[in-house]
Amino acid sequence: MSTTSKHVHSAPETAGAPRSSDAALRRTLLAVAREAAAAGAAVLAERGRGNVAAQTKSAAGDWVTDFDRRAEIAVREVIAAARPNDAITGEEYGSTVPAQPSGYRWSIDPLDGTANFVRGIVYYATSVAVFGPLDGAAEAAASTAVTEQTPGESLAADGAAIDAGTHAWLAGAVNAPALGTEYYASMGDGAWLVDSNQVPGVSSRRGGSAARAQRLHGGDPEASGKLVATGFGYDAQRRQFQVGTLLDLMPDFANMRRIGSAALDLCLVADGTLDAYAEYGTQEFDWAAGALIAAEAGVPVLRPRTEPGWQAAGHLDFDALPAEEPAKK
Repeated sequence: MSTTSKHVHSAPETAGAPRSSDAALRRTLLAVAREAAAAGAAVLAERGRGNVAAQTKSAAGDWVTDFDRRAEIAVREVIAAARPNDAITGEEYGSTVPAQPSGYRWSIDPLDGTANFVRGIVYYATSVAVFGPLDGAAEAAASTAVTEQTPGESLAADGAAIDAGTHAWLAGAVNAPALGTEYYASMGDGAWLVDSNQVPGVSSRRGGSAARAQRLHGGDPEASGKLVATGFGYDAQRRQFQVGTLLDLMPDFANMRRIGSAALDLCLVADGTLDAYAEYGTQEFDWAAGALIAAEAGVPVLRPRTEPGWQAAGHLDFDALPAEEPAKK
């Protein structure tokens, strides 16, 4: 596997207990992530019945709606109020960098699964995550360049900073209002699910209820009938490349699912509903929160180092994923 284009990660192993100030900061960041994701999800919950009006962005099926825009504004307002010096990168409104940046950057997808949302398919969510210096490493990172680029400026720089132990994805939340579920995680504190549809006292694989969070531990790698999830791009040649690669993986799985939300694919691997997920060409805001949630559930996670690249999670052969798609003819 080429480490220049791929970064494999699971729940972090720390040399010792985190400093109390670091733990407190991560709790604060997680609280902001959850509040922001809930604010976006509240906008999405306003959806009524029937199809939703949408405009095409880059290709047929690549849609944006007024809900996307309003949800992103709601998410940004929460983050800006709580963390005014943090940078924000969102799907609809791009990057915002404050005059005195803190070194922390939020990656948000206000509506992951827009095509599902437009059609009334319930698998969609608001995804919010934050990347930044690890355990007081901001000063060291400021004085010693990890790469030629600053962490937060590119996938390669972020991956190098993660490898160097100066930066990490610190907290994230995925809130799916039509499912009544909220997934969240902070680095080193595990991944959790609150399922408002779960009746208290009735056992289930997910467990939990509206008042109780259930810690997630992924699925059983030895289980039979394993399912792998994926998604496909809008370009025909890219889809052909994706399909060919995924077919090579299928001998290890009983079947494949295409749910339509990368964030929820990753969360469903974290809670054991799915056994694995792999997709080529997703954007950072698609996987930022979900990848952290899966990693904190103890699931192996692959983050891309290049754009486009492979994002994957679960018990599958990451080495079987080609680093690059063939050049267009």
